[in-house]
Amino acid sequence: MLKNTPPFRAEIVGSFLRPNNIKNARIQKAAGQIDAQQLRQIEDAEIKRVVILQRMNGLKVVTDGEFRRAWWHLDFFAALKGAEYYELDQGVQFNGIKTKAQGVRVVGKLAFQEHPMLEDFRYLKSVAGDAVPKMTIPSPSVLYFRGGRAAINAQVYPDLKDYFTDLVTTWRDAIRAFYEAGCRYLQLDDTVWAYLCSEDQKQQLRDKGEDPDMLARTYAATLNAIVADKPDDLVIGLHVCRGNFRSTWIAEGGYEPVAEVLFGTVNVDVFFLEYDNERSGGFEPLRFIKPGHQRVVLGLVTTKSGKLEDKDQIKQRIQEAAEFIDLRQLSLSPQCGFASTEEGNSITEEQQWQKIRLVTDIASEAWKKDE
Repeated sequence: MLKNTPPFRAEIVGSFLRPNNIKNARIQKAAGQIDAQQLRQIEDAEIKRVVILQRMNGLKVVTDGEFRRAWWHLDFFAALKGAEYYELDQGVQFNGIKTKAQGVRVVGKLAFQEHPMLEDFRYLKSVAGDAVPKMTIPSPSVLYFRGGRAAINAQVYPDLKDYFTDLVTTWRDAIRAFYEAGCRYLQLDDTVWAYLCSEDQKQQLRDKGEDPDMLARTYAATLNAIVADKPDDLVIGLHVCRGNFRSTWIAEGGYEPVAEVLFGTVNVDVFFLEYDNERSGGFEPLRFIKPGHQRVVLGLVTTKSGKLEDKDQIKQRIQEAAEFIDLRQLSLSPQCGFASTEEGNSITEEQQWQKIRLVTDIASEAWKKDE
């Protein structure tokens, strides 16, 4: 990769802690004290601020912090044609805590329409300056995985093959629309692959009548179909997440169960992989990464707590990963975003930026010869 094109040696996953200004404005909007345009103006100001802070802390890539979203995924899904919010019987169970009981279901033919996040990206691009603006959206497989067959109208899609065909078309159209809006760096966020590494999660799938191995092959084929004819100057990454709600998690288990299918066959440009604790397993699965073009961003710095990692230990782990993949194909990032939902992780804003500075400092030292 060239120095001015992504992925960079120091990377980010996407979300940042929501500023109090935005949290208060959302409360005011819900109470009818301000309107949608006033809320957006407050969001604009805070997004401009977070972009400046990302650049000040050494990043060459910036996001809007996902400041306009309540969820990392549902906001995007619900704005698709044929999809809608609905209330769940209960929230998603994380390790010791549940999310709000909200989901998205498919009630009509899926399609990508003029999506509000296109304008969100255009604003980010307008304030990014000389940094590369990165857009983050959920992976298509996530829309099916959580609700499964039960969240897809059987009258609209009696045959799931038709559903997956429309799923591919929808995301291909989304990729094209973001590209036309000026996006050259797009990240797909995906919890599915981490769940397919977890024996507990796979058993839950079997209990629902699903075949985890078949799902892995279906998801790989879906991802390959949506990136098959992407423009050469568009970099697409896939972030594999084990769950990140209020500093908790869902899935555990190394990447080995899915490594050959995921790393060996999925044709994205970059894999963002969580490697911040023992639940992530070892680096051996990286042997399946294609040599040359494909890159891996090692999420070695946790966003779940404010304690700073030891710089030398992180450097050592990068070298350990380089035993299985060329060091030149590696980069460094936090393991996930700092606020996958509007509630955010158990970390302060000051600690958040200390983590980012740690990533940029280590990256400048670990790849000094290459840069």
